[in-house]
Amino acid sequence: MRFLSNNYYHIYNRGNDGHRIFLEPENYAFFLRRLRKYFDCPPAQLVAYSLMPNHYHALVFLEGASDFSNVLRGFTTSYVRAFNKWHGRVGYLYQGNTKSKLVEQDEYLIHLCRYIHLNPVTARLVDRPEQWEYSDYREWISDPAPNKKGCIKVRSMFFDSGSQYQDFVMDYLTEERGRVEVRPSKKSLFSQLNHAKRRDFHTRVTPYRP
Repeated sequence: MRFLSNNYYHIYNRGNDGHRIFLEPENYAFFLRRLRKYFDCPPAQLVAYSLMPNHYHALVFLEGASDFSNVLRGFTTSYVRAFNKWHGRVGYLYQGNTKSKLVEQDEYLIHLCRYIHLNPVTARLVDRPEQWEYSDYREWISDPAPNKKGCIKVRSMFFDSGSQYQDFVMDYLTEERGRVEVRPSKKSLFSQLNHAKRRDFHTRVTPYRP
């Protein structure tokens, strides 16, 4: 894929055959260190992320022209090698190449951030997004904003404070939960997303609690 400067990209991947890519807290910690090393230094800015037991999502902004494909390859390879060494395994960890999708509209951008942060709730790992340890949602809702350029830039495009973004996320979550309760015989958008994510990302994954 050809990456364009001054654009946002949704980066994601899942475990091979739906298996977990994080087996212990140190796996998450190492992955986050790799994420920040590769995705949060020029020419890239890490905007949002969520790490799930068998997949991950990241949103990055590319400031300038670069061969980001090599960056992505280095990031993927470094984690796979470390994971295989830790757990005495060989072979593929991910199901195919890491996916990257260009974010073309500003409106979709903020909805994607909300989608990423609600991943743990959608998967029924937690009740509220701030309860999930392996995302940057708590940074997004903090005031004053953390010293994280990508987060500050996108949040300030739509909201004046972290509490406003939190309202944006929680109002949507409350609305979708209400639709399920009021019309249990019909699938709401949220339940459809939940079903699709369980099918696509959580096949044969055992229940997980941090």
